[in-house]
Amino acid sequence: MSHTTSAREVVDAIKGVDFPAGKDDLIRAAREAGASQDAVAALRGIPPESYANREEVARSVRVDPASDLGTSAAQRAEQARAGGKPGQSQHLREVPKPPVEEELDRDR
Repeated sequence: MSHTTSAREVVDAIKGVDFPAGKDDLIRAAREAGASQDAVAALRGIPPESYANREEVARSVRVDPASDLGTSAAQRAEQARAGGKPGQSQHLREVPKPPVEEELDRDR
């Protein structure tokens, strides 16, 4: 599967959605907002469940792992070890920042 969209593009396509929202609601809102065919296709690929917010949608959409999810090598390693929702891609599993990265972020 070719990844031609980003999590940011998908989230921007569903700005006007009132959450919680189901998969069909998200697809309909993206089409009404004039989202690209790639963004709509990415939404069609998410599991058919209710989503509480845009962050949950972004984690469920299958996009290029290096797009704009902003995970470090340490976070990707933790994602490989941690479990996620059934059917969720490894690179989309939620994982906290390692303590060293949190400390470095505070110092900036």
